[in-house]
Amino acid sequence: MAKAVMLQGTSSNVGKSILAAALCRILYQDGWRVVPFKAQNMALNSHITRDGGEMGRAQAVQAQACGLEPAVEMNPVLLKPTGNASSQVIVLGRPVGNMGARQYHLEFNTTALDVIQGCLDRFHRDFQVMVIEGAGSPAEVNLKARDIANMRVARMADAPVLLVADIDRGGALAAVVGTLELLEPDERERVAGIIINKFRGDLELLRPALEFLEEKTGKPVLGVVPFFRDLRVPEEDSVVLEETVPSAAWEDARVDIAVVKLPRISNFTDMDALVDEPDVSVRYVHRNRDLGEPDLVIIPGSKNTIEDMLYLEETGIAAEIRVLSSKKIPVIGICGGFQILGTEIVDPAGVESRQQKISGLGLLPMSTVFYPEKITTQVEAEVIGGTPWLEPLRGHLVRGYEIHMGRTELDAGVPPAFKLKRPLGTETAEWDGAVGGEGLVMGTYLHGIFDNDLLRRNLVNWLRERRGLLPVTGEVVYASQREERLNELARIVRDSLDMERLYRIIGLNV
Repeated sequence: MAKAVMLQGTSSNVGKSILAAALCRILYQDGWRVVPFKAQNMALNSHITRDGGEMGRAQAVQAQACGLEPAVEMNPVLLKPTGNASSQVIVLGRPVGNMGARQYHLEFNTTALDVIQGCLDRFHRDFQVMVIEGAGSPAEVNLKARDIANMRVARMADAPVLLVADIDRGGALAAVVGTLELLEPDERERVAGIIINKFRGDLELLRPALEFLEEKTGKPVLGVVPFFRDLRVPEEDSVVLEETVPSAAWEDARVDIAVVKLPRISNFTDMDALVDEPDVSVRYVHRNRDLGEPDLVIIPGSKNTIEDMLYLEETGIAAEIRVLSSKKIPVIGICGGFQILGTEIVDPAGVESRQQKISGLGLLPMSTVFYPEKITTQVEAEVIGGTPWLEPLRGHLVRGYEIHMGRTELDAGVPPAFKLKRPLGTETAEWDGAVGGEGLVMGTYLHGIFDNDLLRRNLVNWLRERRGLLPVTGEVVYASQREERLNELARIVRDSLDMERLYRIIGLNV
């Protein structure tokens, strides 16, 4: 039967996902068969498995850290917010409906406990260690009775709990003491240690506070993890974009890429690979005056295309993008961003919005209609061409994945960008994407499109050529970079924690 350890936080966004990935990689490096788990995840940044199931991207990253293929059992319940108090509910990779917060918490969530237990039973049987991530805080007294992500899961898995606090935001000591105070006695007993995360400064000056914390709580502080920004391990929550600075000082970078920060942005990690390109600045903008005149505008995915299109019109961003396109500045749309590029978006069944029809940016002659059935699939596609930077890659194969409920029809004579060669899930279409605007406007449903090294480098070098710059040379393999970053993350966390004590807490032989 597998051993287990669970990371819970004093609040959301304290770094649980990253620390879980680090522990997964450390245990994997040390020769253990380790698997990640998060019973319930709320995120718009999702991953599509090989068989077309949808799960949280954080658990997909953690699976990579374990040397595993991602599986929906690692994240059996996924909530994808569709509005301020509603979410699409996905169980074992498949959507079961949209629910308001009250309906989900009072009627549905505990019905998933048998599914969660089944996943835990499988992992107990097939692995040696489970690294389990909690959600939010275990001390939300209004939700605790029906919480299926924190202490209930710790009991089901018989997992000791490590409590994580973010010291960078301030109040970390109070957050730890307050969280423990609000737990029931048996829950407090289950907490086996404390991790202080995101520390900047002199550790010696912090030591009196750590000693106080141990004396006050009776719990050992297992370590202090430093604040780091440059590793760029994929995050699960777009809240990190609020802290994002341009990947290079954008006024100095030679290639400036502006990504529109939609209110309901999804799969924002599509842009991560571009951040790694030399001399490229990727910046997220949410005001029309901040767009400037970049070398490229990217409209990313959206969980609610119609509402985000309304936002673009209301804020003047839509008008500014049209102006930039008329000035021959390239525009690329991904998934919801692709739908936004069209002339019309229609939602007759109210799948995403109460507004049944809306005009898009009008940069591509096409229309999108929403249907209740969701497409979730990995795909392999052949480049058709049509843009100056895709044309040299004609016939080249790229990989990506689709997550969408809309079906897009191109007007007569509009060329697609890709021909789908090997749909691996629920997609039945033959073509993907569209090209227009003299080859300067392109849209695609393929998430992860920039992870394809040759395609990404071709795009960057074409943007450089338009600026009169020489092409970038040398091979960049994004998949290898991700492995290197996971190893570096593991090194930082291993050096920061008392690993011998942690192994004893888990019940493993050092």
